[in-house]
Amino acid sequence: MDELKQAYATMGLPELAAKEEVEKRYTTLMRQARSRTQQQKDNAEGSEDSFAKITQAYRLILEYEDRKLTDAFNEQEYGKYKKMAGQAQKMDHFWRYYRFHTLGAIAAVALIIYGVISFMNYREEQERLANLPPVDLNVSFMGNYMLKEDAPKEEPIETALLTAFPEWKRFVASVTMVPSDEQAQYAYMQKAVLVLATEHPDVYIMDKGIFEWVGKQGVLMNLDDDVSGELKPLMKDGVAKKLKTDEDTEEHVYGIDLSNSSLVDQVPLYKESMIIGIRLDSKNPDKAKAFIKKYLATIK
Repeated sequence: MDELKQAYATMGLPELAAKEEVEKRYTTLMRQARSRTQQQKDNAEGSEDSFAKITQAYRLILEYEDRKLTDAFNEQEYGKYKKMAGQAQKMDHFWRYYRFHTLGAIAAVALIIYGVISFMNYREEQERLANLPPVDLNVSFMGNYMLKEDAPKEEPIETALLTAFPEWKRFVASVTMVPSDEQAQYAYMQKAVLVLATEHPDVYIMDKGIFEWVGKQGVLMNLDDDVSGELKPLMKDGVAKKLKTDEDTEEHVYGIDLSNSSLVDQVPLYKESMIIGIRLDSKNPDKAKAFIKKYLATIK
C-alpha cells in the first residue's frame, strides 16, 4: 500500500484519485517530460529517469484500478457462494475458456455411447431375426394405401395375412404410399423408385396407376401360362391385367386384380384397388402363386 501511495505522490495526485484524473495527469506529465528532454539535451538521462518513474507509477495505479474492478465484479458474481466463491470462480473461468472443448468432448462421448447402443440394438435385432422362422412371403404394398387408425400397433398387415394362411409361419410386409393425386405424387414417386431398385419382395400389391408404372419396368413375372392353366378355373372377367413392357410391345398378363376378394377386407389398409404381381427374382414364386390362388377363390 505504501508503494501505491508513493505512485500517487510521484504523479502529484491525492491518494486514490479518480481514474480520469490519473489519465489526464499522466498525459500532462508526459508532455512536460518530452518538452524538458528537448530543452535539456545535456541532461537527457535525468529526463528519461523521470519519464520512467512516472510511467511506472502510472502502471501501478492502473493495475490497482483494474484489480479493484475485478474484485468488485467477483464479489457481485461469486460473493453469494461465500466460502465456495473461489471454487465457483474457477469453475466459471474454466467453462468460459474451455466450454467448446468440453462440449466437443461431451459430444464425442455421446457419439461413442450412441454407437455402442446402436451396435448392441443391431446385434439384438439380428439375433431376434435369426430366431424367427423363415419368411414364407415378402409382400410390398405400393400405391394409394394408408394404414387404418384401428389397426394393431405391431405387425398389423403381417398378422392379417397370416390369418388367411394359418399353415404359414411368417409374412414380411411393407407399405410405400403413392397418392393418386398427380400433383402430390412427385416426392412419393422418388421413394417408390428407390424401393423398387433396392428392395426385392416376392410380390407387389398395387393400385391401378402403380401397376401400370411398375409393370412397364419389366420387373414383374409373365403370368400368361398360369391364368390359362392352374388359375383358369378361378379367373373371373377382368381379373387378369395385361400390359406392355418397355422391352416387349406385345401384351401379357403381369397382374391379377384381387380387389373383390373377401380376404382383402381383412387387410387393415385404406385402399382403392389391389392388383398383385410377382417379382421376377422372387425367392418364393410357388408360395406367391398359392397366395394368388387362395385370394382368387374368395372373389365375390
